[in-house]
Amino acid sequence: MFDISINKKLNAASGEMHLAFSCQIEQGQLVTLYGKSGVGKTSILRILAGLMEPDEAYISAGHKIWVDTKKNINLKPQKRKIGFVFQDYALFPNMTIKENLTFALVKNQDKKIIGELIDIMELGELQHRKPTTLSGGQKQRVALARALVQRPVLLMLDEPLSALDHEMRGKLQQHILQAHREYGLTTLLVTHDISEIIKMSNQVIVLEEGKISQHGTPAQIFSHQKVGGKFQFSGEIVSLEKQGFIYLITIIIGKELVTIMADESDGATLQVGDKVTVASKAFNPIIKKM
Repeated sequence: MFDISINKKLNAASGEMHLAFSCQIEQGQLVTLYGKSGVGKTSILRILAGLMEPDEAYISAGHKIWVDTKKNINLKPQKRKIGFVFQDYALFPNMTIKENLTFALVKNQDKKIIGELIDIMELGELQHRKPTTLSGGQKQRVALARALVQRPVLLMLDEPLSALDHEMRGKLQQHILQAHREYGLTTLLVTHDISEIIKMSNQVIVLEEGKISQHGTPAQIFSHQKVGGKFQFSGEIVSLEKQGFIYLITIIIGKELVTIMADESDGATLQVGDKVTVASKAFNPIIKKM
């Protein structure tokens, strides 16, 4: 269990803002911090990582206290066992991919994990190349692998996929989820992409002006609802569930989730990630791929 309580005065675009963030995160959860730019999401990650000083804070991971300002406890970043993936990759350009990963090892650490991560992230054919020869998606896989080398107790991802195209985002989401499960991680994700949140997260924490305004599952936060009557809309499929001879298909439209029923012939041709148009005919949904 992570017990987090942070207070910090920040300079926001609209003036001074008081970051007052308090929550508990269970081990093994993937939690998204969601909200407009400038509400304190990245500052929370930086304080957790030990890269920014809080005004007041108590942060513990299990029985280990990382920060307790009342007792003058503030562990250095390297003592917190955190993996941090930034949007800009931050790889060493003069090192090969394998050397970038090896550099992250701590003294006397078993090097076997380097091979494991190269396999999980599908970096085998890239391991002897340098970062300047890689695409954005390939660099992000390396950055993620490097963040996992020391087997962190907390993985933090600050909009890691925002610069990638839709297809590459989908592939990287699967790599992140695989690593999250493979290593039993607790993961904090910052993203503005609602479909990404729905596909990946157990919990969502919504921030407004430095404070938590909502906390729940993606379905609770983004208003799960069913559609009836005449309608027409376009969106992306985020989940497909077969129940007997029908499919329950959940589609994200803007910031809303809509669930419709489709017959077996329609549902079998669709998959998560498909862009679709949904319209009604005699009050029955007609789904077409875009």
